Amino acid sequence: MPNANPQTHYSAPAYSQEVVSRTLSVLVDNEPGVLARVIGLFSGRGYNIDSLTVTETEHEKHVSRITIVTRGTPAVIEQIKHQLERLVPVHRVRDLTLEGQSLERELALVKVAGKGEKRIEALRLAEIFRAKVIDTSIEHFVFEITGKSSKIETFIGIMMELGLVEVSRTGIAAIGRGASSM
Repeated sequence: MPNANPQTHYSAPAYSQEVVSRTLSVLVDNEPGVLARVIGLFSGRGYNIDSLTVTETEHEKHVSRITIVTRGTPAVIEQIKHQLERLVPVHRVRDLTLEGQSLERELALVKVAGKGEKRIEALRLAEIFRAKVIDTSIEHFVFEITGKSSKIETFIGIMMELGLVEVSRTGIAAIGRGASSM
């Protein structure tokens, strides 16, 4: 016989255990020690940072934007966001990945050495990828390339075959689409 007074069980939504990559934009006071506190939050809890960029965005207000790309389960990402929001110099934390179509770009300087056919091929491919030559000699090129990280990864992979010497990358700069600000 069915129970006349069935109990309704509520369970909180289960977070996926799948590791996801998220781009977080953090607006902070531009003062000594702020970046160290943000980084300390990550290192102290064993979170990894895949990319980190910091710059002052509002000089008059002494406000900076920290863009962090990190990975974790959705539950870990939520925990990171809440802990960042509790830090004293933090004004706002936005998860640009969740908010929809954000714009993300990275800059890389790519040094390639080579002569003959490899040199010609490196120049041809750089043109296809819209990479600019910013330094050159008869033995090397330094290319400047901007775009999504996946584009830069592909360019670097191709240049490995042609004499890649060195790479310097900025990390991701990101901003939300639309008319509203951070």
